[in-house]
Amino acid sequence: MKKILSAFLLLTIALFFSQEKKPMFWQDIQNFKKIDKETPPPKDAILLIGSSSFTKWTDVASYFPGKTIINRGFGGSRLTDLNDYAGDLLDPYQPKQIIIYCGDNDFADNHELKADVVVDRYKTFYQKIRKRFPDIEVDFISIKYSPSREMLWPQMKETNKKIKAFMKKQKHAKYIDITKAMEDSNGHVRKDIFVQDMLHLTPEGYQIWAKVMAPYMK
Repeated sequence: MKKILSAFLLLTIALFFSQEKKPMFWQDIQNFKKIDKETPPPKDAILLIGSSSFTKWTDVASYFPGKTIINRGFGGSRLTDLNDYAGDLLDPYQPKQIIIYCGDNDFADNHELKADVVVDRYKTFYQKIRKRFPDIEVDFISIKYSPSREMLWPQMKETNKKIKAFMKKQKHAKYIDITKAMEDSNGHVRKDIFVQDMLHLTPEGYQIWAKVMAPYMK
């Protein structure tokens, strides 16, 4: 009896620690794998990769009639997470274009973070994309100004500026600036296009994004 209890205890401990060791967003990635297994992803699609601004855009395909879109935005991911899961986010797909939105959570995670650190994280992910897909179009959507993260905007603005300069030097790459489009006539960000958390967008907010993005989409 004691041996059975000891074995059960060891198994319980093993299961506990195996669950504890799973990295952040592990389950999100498993969900993507399940979806891809059930419905093989189409070739020559536009692959969206990034954080919750993409995750919550669940009806993104309806904003772009005639486009084939794979949305792989997950949780409150940071560029560090995109790098950690790069293989899972890139290898299963054969897209004709990748559009990235990520970076604001890096600053939310660490308010003291310097722009150069986030820019380097982006460059690392970009190079991982290029190793897998040397010639496809790769675009970056500028980090948005969110009223709830107003104090972080100076670092985000600097990051946008540096990523824009980087993308300008790359082949088959564009920087998509959604900043101005989200402002009112006085140059202030429109709070009415955000949901209650003042971080995520309303359908009207996504409509603004779609209008800006459309000319860049293959």
